[in-house]
Amino acid sequence: MSFRNRVILASAATAAIAVLLACSASFLSTRNAVLHSVDQSLLAASQSSTHPFGEGQAVSGAYFETILPNGQAYPESNLPIDAAIKAIANGTAPQLLRTVRVGSNSYRELIVPLAKGSVVRCSTGACELTTPVAQLFSVNVTGQLGELHTLAATLFLVAIGGVLLALALGLVIARAAVRPLVDVTNQIEDIAETSDVKARLDEGNFDELGRLRRVFNRLLHSVDQSQSLQRQLVVDASHELRTPLTSLRTNAQVLSRASELSQDDVQQITSDMIAQVDELASLVTDLGELARGERSEGTIEVLRLDELTDDAVEIARTHARTKDVTIEFEGSACNVEVRRDRLTRAINNLLNNAIKFSPVGGRIVVTCKNGDVVVEDSGPGVPDSERANVFDRFWRSPSARSLPGSGLGLAIVEQVALEFGGSVSVGTSDTLGGAKFTLTIPETD
Repeated sequence: MSFRNRVILASAATAAIAVLLACSASFLSTRNAVLHSVDQSLLAASQSSTHPFGEGQAVSGAYFETILPNGQAYPESNLPIDAAIKAIANGTAPQLLRTVRVGSNSYRELIVPLAKGSVVRCSTGACELTTPVAQLFSVNVTGQLGELHTLAATLFLVAIGGVLLALALGLVIARAAVRPLVDVTNQIEDIAETSDVKARLDEGNFDELGRLRRVFNRLLHSVDQSQSLQRQLVVDASHELRTPLTSLRTNAQVLSRASELSQDDVQQITSDMIAQVDELASLVTDLGELARGERSEGTIEVLRLDELTDDAVEIARTHARTKDVTIEFEGSACNVEVRRDRLTRAINNLLNNAIKFSPVGGRIVVTCKNGDVVVEDSGPGVPDSERANVFDRFWRSPSARSLPGSGLGLAIVEQVALEFGGSVSVGTSDTLGGAKFTLTIPETD
């Protein structure tokens, strides 16, 4: 069922229920008012002065007659004497108020018991009852019930008209309500067909549809940014791959004439090619890390950040020995909720970056507490003018372009930090004078 039809049915059903409830309430309240008025007249008649025994007459608008235990009525009337009346006349049943139908007429009856020994007015004056009897008060309510039936028929027609009107109004309301949604759907379909993620919807008013348009525009903006980043990544990657591949091709061409080269030249070319292959492998690995985006796959677990950093420092010390660089570590217990491989990669990148820029015999200090991993080195540091670009993909400082690396390490650190709701910043070490990188991951219990 379409959304428009659901709106029509919902509107019609709501209006129909409201009309039916209103008609039912009107009929019941009118019926109760009419019957209550009749009942009050019957009760008033029963509470008036003692009625003459055996003389039927109108009393306070009600007709009165006396019923003996054997069912004999004085005076006789066309009203039926059934078991319920006889039981009241015998004193075995309480007072009764009811409606009976006799032929084409309807009567409202009040049957009141009189106990044995009661004094009633009779033709001789006052008479004492030698047996229990019942007094029957009745009112012809044929006209009132006829009016109620007419009212019920009228209300039924009104209810049918209300339902039909509700359907018509539901159709009009559905068209008005669905039209803006249809317009939005058509615009989205056009964007889907053209794949134009730069297009934007008219945001319109500050209602639900306006909110839908704004949310969709934000989605288009995110997709547009993602595509732009992907294109830029491909362009940057192709540029970075071109240099080592060109060097490999040149060295391979030179190596093809190995018979004309000295042993030292062959060894040098071979070493260069190995270094270039290692550079390519590192670049491909880094590109794979970046391709994960800010939502990588894997199990998220609660880990001790200080222990994870300590393990990374131990591995980094083996690389630092080649430059006689010392790494000091100090940490306190703190828990974080992360993916182990991703956070380990980020910490390793910070340590490798510090080792690369530290001078021979330099010093690195690593501290870990309260969810912060701080890596300080004794290298040249990062100038203020370059700090805005230090986490960009493939960006390398002009002074570091002669050093090995792809320019992706710090970009990966920032990506990991954002993935786990943290941050990374760069500054100057107050104690060592070099760079100071702070990786922050929110603590958990």
